[in-house]
Amino acid sequence: MRRTPVMTMMIRAAEKAGRAIVRDFGEVEHLQASNKGPRDFVLKADEKASRILREELEKARPRFGLLMDSEEEAIGSDTSHRFIADPIDGTTNFMHGLPQFAVSVALEESREVIAGVVYNPVTDELFWAERNEGAYLHDRRIRVSRRTHLSEAVVGGSPLLSDSQDPEEWSVIFSRLAKSCTIRIVGAASISLVHVAAGRLDGYVEAGVRPWEVAAGVIIVQEAGGIVTDFKGGAGWLKSGQIVAASGELHGQLLSASVG
Repeated sequence: MRRTPVMTMMIRAAEKAGRAIVRDFGEVEHLQASNKGPRDFVLKADEKASRILREELEKARPRFGLLMDSEEEAIGSDTSHRFIADPIDGTTNFMHGLPQFAVSVALEESREVIAGVVYNPVTDELFWAERNEGAYLHDRRIRVSRRTHLSEAVVGGSPLLSDSQDPEEWSVIFSRLAKSCTIRIVGAASISLVHVAAGRLDGYVEAGVRPWEVAAGVIIVQEAGGIVTDFKGGAGWLKSGQIVAASGELHGQLLSASVG
């Protein structure tokens, strides 16, 4: 198991942002009962983590582009490479004191994701993968679930809707899923995906997700032996915001059960 220099740098950036986040997370519980609530505090924590990520990534690879949550995309002079990052994926969880959120950093080369890091600073779990090199939890190789029947599966997802989604259509999807498997709502796309990669979840179905929430998690699933597609069974997940992720044995069953 060997990490390339760019992967080492991505991990360092995610961990540095994570250390700042986890210090702020320790204050969230104390704010739950206040009149003001934790929203403003969380926004400042997100801004701080964004600044750390941006500074670390730009310092190490100043010519690369950067697409990050809540910021205008930075177009680099090297147009073939772009970081896709989310300083806090699972902001609502963070705001409510739920320890299911992560720093997510991915790297694209010629519009193909080639590396990804997902770091949960509360559990100190570091998931990472590079193209054709496997997927890891810290230094341990991880693989997707070996279950072969959807009826035995636990699948992540969320019935939360974006403005572009049809509530009735999404209700049908989850009604169908509930008849076929057990559903767990994690509340953070990156965490759901790395749980699939590690075999903790057997699959994940979602719509309305944004590139910075899923780019890193997708390559980690793929390098762990899983399949990730959009609802049409194609590779358009980054643009469509549709995700169906599972092992090869379950992916087709999950796709059929959720979207037909």
